[in-house]
Amino acid sequence: MVAERGCIVKWAPQLQVLAHPAIGGFWTHCGWNSTLESVSEGVPLICWPFFGDQNINARYATDVWKIGANGWNRGKGNKRKNNVFEGKGRYLSKQRGIFIPISSQLGFIHDVAIEVGIPSIQFHTSSACSMWISHSVPHIVAANQLPINGEEDMDRLITTVPGMENILRCRDLPKKFCQVDDITNPSLLMITNEMREAESLILNTFEELEGPILSQIRTRYPTTYAIGPIHELLKSKPESMNKQESYSGSNSVWQEDRSCLEWLDKQPLKSVLYVSFGSITSMTRDQIFEFWYGLANSKKRFLWVIRPDSLVDEDGNVVEKFPVELEVGPKERGYVVNWAPQEEVLAHKAIGAFWTHSGWNSTLESIVAGVPMICWPYFSDQQVNSRFVSEVWKLGLDMKDTCDRKIVEKMVNDLMVDRKEEFVKSAAEMAELARNSVQEGGSSSCDLDSLIEGIKRMSMKHAKVGAYI
Repeated sequence: MVAERGCIVKWAPQLQVLAHPAIGGFWTHCGWNSTLESVSEGVPLICWPFFGDQNINARYATDVWKIGANGWNRGKGNKRKNNVFEGKGRYLSKQRGIFIPISSQLGFIHDVAIEVGIPSIQFHTSSACSMWISHSVPHIVAANQLPINGEEDMDRLITTVPGMENILRCRDLPKKFCQVDDITNPSLLMITNEMREAESLILNTFEELEGPILSQIRTRYPTTYAIGPIHELLKSKPESMNKQESYSGSNSVWQEDRSCLEWLDKQPLKSVLYVSFGSITSMTRDQIFEFWYGLANSKKRFLWVIRPDSLVDEDGNVVEKFPVELEVGPKERGYVVNWAPQEEVLAHKAIGAFWTHSGWNSTLESIVAGVPMICWPYFSDQQVNSRFVSEVWKLGLDMKDTCDRKIVEKMVNDLMVDRKEEFVKSAAEMAELARNSVQEGGSSSCDLDSLIEGIKRMSMKHAKVGAYI
């Protein structure tokens, strides 16, 4: 009977469980905390991701780091279980392995790697320019360019980040982390206190996009791998290896409303503005109405994603009753959904522009699809991403710190009418560079190959050292 071999509980002390000598495998959703805890204890994984970053964590655990087996395809469970328990996943044990923290701001993970004597690689999911700013924070503070002295100080240039001397303003620094009026701010201290050095870096970007900043980063971290856009790389690699395998980039917590694709099929070529501010951004009633009337006054078609929890009151509480104008469904010139299959939407021939919060995944997806952007960043790395989109890469317009219907109307028409040819041309050129970078022989494909070989060398070197201990 199954009951004789198992024990079911409502919750467990996971760290203690994973460290227990009786544990031989871990069937997990691949949340990053759970993944790192399993890695730290050398426990192989069966991966069954649910949403968010879990899909890519699972992919790397099974296909790159080789520390487990995938559990999201039905019918092969016993074979997968046997592979794990035979020990094929013990790649990152304390005697042999590579430890990959997801961010330099999780310094305690790097400390663990040093304590158990294994190499570490930092994997940054943000842009290279954002990562470089974070590493430059101590220099910014030392040069007395922080804190920020009120709104009148927001357009002051920050000149102590190498490679960004004439680009970066105070308002382009990561919001809620670096835009502070006191250098003892806990968020700022977290960045400075948690940063660690690492043997290597992995970045979700590509040389043709952030080459100048990558050159600056390599002055400090010579072994830096740019392997992005990862969502496109994962689609191209199976093709280059002649594998009959598909990759779906959807990792949404919300149910996708695919009816919007049918609506898009009926719209003229490049006539629709896609509007989505990601999975976290919230807006007040006043803000959302400024956007609504700006869209209406622009006279352009639009597809707008409005999450059920995105409207908040002045105290930040979610407003459950939406204004009738914003209810899901078709409008006079537009369509509103709770969530959309974003990669498919951006690739649709009817999409002419993307109004985005400038999250790095959304930015890369727009770049790959060749879609110009209007940027309305919310927090963190989004501020610097939007600055680079508009002022460095020339792929769109930056609307940060602004919420006015007249500005919305003007920017929509600038992007989709008055300067349309300019932005379509630059976006198409960058899209081609992005797609080429992940093809065989492209910069990101070559960096991924180098990363794999580097991990093998580090692992073998570490195994030899361990043999003498």
